[in-house]
Amino acid sequence: MPSDRAAVRRAVLAVEGHIGDLVVERIVAEIPAYRSLDVRQLAEVRAIALWVLRRFLDLWVDRAELSPDDLLRVRGIGAARAADGRPLPSVLRAYRVAANTAIDRIVELVEPMLTVADAIAFTRLWLSSFDQLTESIYEGYSVSAERLTADRDRAVRDFFDDLLAGRQAHPGAAADRSRALGITLPSPATLLLAERNEGARLAKELGVGESALVTARGPRAVLLMPALDDAVVRKALDAVGCRGCAIRPPRADTLVDAYRLATLTLDLAPADAYEGGPLLGESDGHALALLAGHPAEPEIVARHLLGALLDPGQEHVREGLDAFLAAGSATTAAANVGLHPQSLRYRLRRVRELTGRDPRRSWDRFVLGLGSRIAASLRTTEE
Repeated sequence: MPSDRAAVRRAVLAVEGHIGDLVVERIVAEIPAYRSLDVRQLAEVRAIALWVLRRFLDLWVDRAELSPDDLLRVRGIGAARAADGRPLPSVLRAYRVAANTAIDRIVELVEPMLTVADAIAFTRLWLSSFDQLTESIYEGYSVSAERLTADRDRAVRDFFDDLLAGRQAHPGAAADRSRALGITLPSPATLLLAERNEGARLAKELGVGESALVTARGPRAVLLMPALDDAVVRKALDAVGCRGCAIRPPRADTLVDAYRLATLTLDLAPADAYEGGPLLGESDGHALALLAGHPAEPEIVARHLLGALLDPGQEHVREGLDAFLAAGSATTAAANVGLHPQSLRYRLRRVRELTGRDPRRSWDRFVLGLGSRIAASLRTTEE
């Protein structure tokens, strides 16, 4: 009498989580290339192994074969591994280890439920399908690797576009793809969004050469490069004759947020925001985001808008700034707080030194005033 294949499938799927954990454990133990994977990447390995297991069980129960869609999905997995830079022999070996581990555990679990004929049918299905799987992995991997090698510049640009869109946001995935492309993501970095699509010219003016990632988004150029002083970026923008916004993302996985903030800044910045030159920055972006109604933590916004003015020991400088913002002139402000005009002007110079903003310019005065109001409200709440 044939065994109840559906019952066997249910028995195996009841413990599929245990099988998935066992497969990952065995792969990591036997294949050195997989020992450096992070938690997210190992979770992906586990998810793929369980998908293959479920498909084989379904095919065995239904007496069917792998479909073209199944093989297309496997080719995609092979292509992704090429982009990650994982060695092909290690990838193929991982599938063999997973297959052997899963089969051994399945036999232990359901051997009493299987007839000899059904056990042989399961083994034959696994072997024949495994050949198809490995061929598809090889094909997807080879095509992807060939494209990466043949058009490296395009591959690097595609990678940068993925980072900007958040498609390679996880640090482990970004590191894998960087290694495959033979590049190093700058850290610390500057992300520059320029109004004109002059990425190559800007890179030359900035002196960053091949150390920068460059792409275009519509009429704008986007560059990711080693952290540069704002004065250097301003000079390059002046040379090219365009405006821009520079953000310093803390990590590759926050690049998408930096790009969105830079885009919002250039989209919404009023003309007087450029009184101090062609370059806007993170504090401009946060002020504009707040005006646009984007939710934000007040403490974080205040720190971005006022910077070192919030540091301990700068209370007298903030007091002078607040007086000037309220009065509109240094002379009147000095009189209002009982200071000599020169003392107040000194404090305003310190504001410029600490923030890079001149409270005499309309946009800078607005940003400093907004930050000062937020800081004051936070102090009132604390009291």
